[in-house]
Amino acid sequence: MNDPSPTTERPAEPSGEPSAEPSGEQAAGRPAESSAAPPADASEAPSGPRTPLAGQAAGPGGRTASEDLSAARRAWPVLRLPRVLPLRRGREDARNGVSATARLDRRTKNLTKRLQPGEIAVIDHVDLDRVSAEALVSCEVGGVVNVAPSISGRYPNLGPQILVEAGIPLVDDVGPDVFTRLREGEQVRIEDEVVYRGDEVVAKGTAQNAESVEAAVVEAKAGLSHQIEAFAANTMEYIKRERDLLIDGVGVPDVTTRIEGRHALIVVRGYHYREDIAALRPYIREYRPVLIGVDGGADALLEAGYRPDMIVGDMDSVSDDALTCGAEIVVHAYRDGRAPGLKRVHELDQEAVVFPATATSEDIAMLLADDKGASLIVAVGTHANMVEFLDKGRAGMASTFLTRLRVGSKLVDAKGVSRLYRSRISTGSLLFLVLGAFIAMTTAVSMSPAGDVIRPLLADRWHAFLFWLTGLFT
Repeated sequence: MNDPSPTTERPAEPSGEPSAEPSGEQAAGRPAESSAAPPADASEAPSGPRTPLAGQAAGPGGRTASEDLSAARRAWPVLRLPRVLPLRRGREDARNGVSATARLDRRTKNLTKRLQPGEIAVIDHVDLDRVSAEALVSCEVGGVVNVAPSISGRYPNLGPQILVEAGIPLVDDVGPDVFTRLREGEQVRIEDEVVYRGDEVVAKGTAQNAESVEAAVVEAKAGLSHQIEAFAANTMEYIKRERDLLIDGVGVPDVTTRIEGRHALIVVRGYHYREDIAALRPYIREYRPVLIGVDGGADALLEAGYRPDMIVGDMDSVSDDALTCGAEIVVHAYRDGRAPGLKRVHELDQEAVVFPATATSEDIAMLLADDKGASLIVAVGTHANMVEFLDKGRAGMASTFLTRLRVGSKLVDAKGVSRLYRSRISTGSLLFLVLGAFIAMTTAVSMSPAGDVIRPLLADRWHAFLFWLTGLFT
């Protein structure tokens, strides 16, 4: 369809403000002043379509066909302008950085409890581990400012890579002064490697990206042998301190939960714990293991619809709902008997058993289950390899290695159980079996000569059952 010719021309925009939709003359490159007045023949312009020929004189708008074609070509970018705007806006936002409310805490796992989507997390976490990074990503933070290096080169930790791959700005090694210069709830802006409060520079560090994180990981892998040597030294020190506990089980407290002869499912809120619990549902339904939550693992069990039988830990990352759900509580204490988590338990009017040990909470949960006679220990979210041991960031992780040597004959990772275990008989198969047996019995009764005798007896039994059932509700 040919475009109808316009009957009037739009006046030019005032000088100093360009028009969002330039007139035909402006698109054709003619001066704006020439289009200020309408053409003399504007009132005589034909209303029907026109098809000027090449070389034709100026048409009703004072333009030739070539000028019309040139104007249409120049107008094409204007028609596509709405598609380009979001890209320009995104580049402008990236250039201006991320502005949001700042939340501060030196312990990342405490901060994730109150972070809201889009807020900026200010933490003090050397060698940001995978679990903490995944928690920050699940909170949908707008950015992360770390007082310490997120990857120091000590070992190839996975946290910074997870944040960068999620598109979360990460500014590293800004220094401890940021905790004194910033207050909780203030509005800040991250722009490249600088943190602003308004126009004031609050902190400056190193902006991490995929390339810098990859280079740091490669460098950390080169020095991993030194960390293994240090890990071995820590392991020897732990053997000297806790040989009675590891070898003879001295110091394991008595508990009321019956564990002997049963399976024990120990849940730590670690790597892929949600997926592992979901995969173990048939196993839990059939074997009814003792459910032991390690700190936040108790909340993981509650989220999955299970009530823990026992909660083990220092009680710093478990909710009040979990502590008051009726599970037996075992508070992890220092070797000298100090138990900071015991005060919180008592404030909730709950009783607790104290377990003094220098091992990690997940380790004492395994040692407790083993000492009390568990026939099998299934671990969810625990640490299973060298990088995960180092990723935990504690010298006490040496206990994890030795604990697995002690309970190794009973210990099974949840992923192995979910892959190897299959329910002995499915619910559907059982229903088909019952239905088939019922059909066979009905056919035998109706077709056999003894059916005339059996049917009245079955009828009497049925009526007696209905009479008994009616009596329950009357």
